[in-house]
Amino acid sequence: MSVRRVWPALAAALLGGLVAVVVAQTDFSKVEVRTEKLADDVWVLYGAGGNIGLCSGPDGAMLVDDQFAPLSEKILAAVKAANDVPLRWVVNTHWHGDHVGGNEAMAAAGATLIAHDRVRQRMIEGQDNKTFNRKVDPAPAKALPLITFNDSTTLHVNGEDAVAFHVPPAHTDGDVVVWFPKANVVHMGDTFFSSTYPIIDLESGGHIDGLIATSERVLPRIGDATKVIPGHGQVSDKAGLQRYHDMLVGVRAAVAKLVKQKKSVDDAVAAKPTAPWDDAWGKGYMKPDMFTRIVYTDLSAKKP
Repeated sequence: MSVRRVWPALAAALLGGLVAVVVAQTDFSKVEVRTEKLADDVWVLYGAGGNIGLCSGPDGAMLVDDQFAPLSEKILAAVKAANDVPLRWVVNTHWHGDHVGGNEAMAAAGATLIAHDRVRQRMIEGQDNKTFNRKVDPAPAKALPLITFNDSTTLHVNGEDAVAFHVPPAHTDGDVVVWFPKANVVHMGDTFFSSTYPIIDLESGGHIDGLIATSERVLPRIGDATKVIPGHGQVSDKAGLQRYHDMLVGVRAAVAKLVKQKKSVDDAVAAKPTAPWDDAWGKGYMKPDMFTRIVYTDLSAKKP
């Protein structure tokens, strides 16, 4: 089976299917938004969907991502419980619905929405691809980021110089990492999954090379005590990010070898190239065979 035939079916199951399944199967009334304090002015909020970062202080509250729309009231309540100040900013790490779904509600609550240029553009366009069996409607105008940037932007809030910087296409082509230097916390969005194989959204411009490049950009600027917020999974640290990086490098090399040998995608999957890492990383939504297919498709597409 060719790569071109494999990826559409995979994408349907992976991206359209994953978000649709989460929304359809989750009883949001039963979801608890749990708050964990990481520093004097920074928290992480767990709920359903991507992890949320919160920086809150005398200037107001700043969120990094906002999960699904049905959780907005609970998220706003958690923000207020952490520190009773107005919500003023939301930075989106990328355009997927489990990270931007609350945008409209957060804007209505007084937040200015901020993201990379590609996030706004993808939200405006939506995606409607019958081959991929995935439809994401264009976002309403009130959910769109009002401030966008190409490379980086800094929010000088609550004594922090919080830097949101764009990274090479990784999970998508609009990923940003948000670094809180005073608090010694970094939010990596979906460029980092702390305990499972990551999702690489090829249809949105993602690449495994970008995931590796992102971790290589972040690792030198953090220390052993830095708290690393992943897009999904529990908060980690520099050692955890290093293990993730090493896994990605190992998987890329193992799959690239099979691509170079001109193995078919099915033969590549059968060869179990991710086996050395499966016990540690292969027990989440992204199963080893699926991850192999994605990486194979990604690396094959770069060949002439």
